[in-house]
Amino acid sequence: MSAVSIFAPAKLNLFLAITGRRADGFHDLVSVVVKVDFGDTLRVEPAESFSLTCDDPDVPTDETNLVLRAARAFAEEVASEGAARGGARFVLEKRIPMGAGLGGGSSDGAAALRALNERAGQPLADIQLKVIAAKLGSDCALFLQEGPVVMRGRGERVEPLGPGAAARLRGRRVLIFKPAFGIATPWAYARMAAEAPASYLPVADAEARLAAWCDGTAPADALLFNNMERVAFAKHLALPTLLDELREKFGLAPRMSGSGSACFALLADDAPVADIGAAIRAAWGESAWVREARIA
Repeated sequence: MSAVSIFAPAKLNLFLAITGRRADGFHDLVSVVVKVDFGDTLRVEPAESFSLTCDDPDVPTDETNLVLRAARAFAEEVASEGAARGGARFVLEKRIPMGAGLGGGSSDGAAALRALNERAGQPLADIQLKVIAAKLGSDCALFLQEGPVVMRGRGERVEPLGPGAAARLRGRRVLIFKPAFGIATPWAYARMAAEAPASYLPVADAEARLAAWCDGTAPADALLFNNMERVAFAKHLALPTLLDELREKFGLAPRMSGSGSACFALLADDAPVADIGAAIRAAWGESAWVREARIA
């Protein structure tokens, strides 16, 4: 079998409402998620067993990585279907920063599923891949769906955003930026649980907000919301301080993506990107990560 290279895009939560904690310890959410034209690249080469190498030494390459977990899950499912199974050597070009809320690990895991299925001649249907992805992590399944999506449940229920609403998002320029520090997702959810119920948005309110935007004609900027910002901003004051500055100086509507620490701002065609980037680095230092992209 020949080698396969798969693009693993970053994601942004344009709308993220955490609505409550479930009995199983996970949280329920309602979220509009988009993928962007920036991300990692995963190369899959024939091999006798599964292995992973990465050009970023900080990325774990053991069984904790979702790429290898996805590979094991795929192999088990294929074996149960009676198809031949084999290994693969994964080579990951890592571009999505970790601890950012951009879904890098989940996207890599989904890319591994797609690549293995392609190399094996598509033995598993899309729905089977999505079931595997949902078991790997809350964000994995969304990367197997084309275009902007709505996630519900703990993230395993994924459906396409309506065509009219999706058209208001596709192609939009966006600036994504992250400070040197990351935010651990388990910590963010634990803080929300500790501050409940004030930290949650009731599901009826979340659905009403989403429906109002989807059924209307308001631009993408009117959709933006993230109630995970509250706990993140309380601990990391550098985040709200910069976002307030970008609002005042450039008229932007910046938000945090997921549990952070990455933030983003939708850009007008004439936005002074160089000046905005300079303001970000002036506030967060030269180690700040800044990247322009477009919504896919």
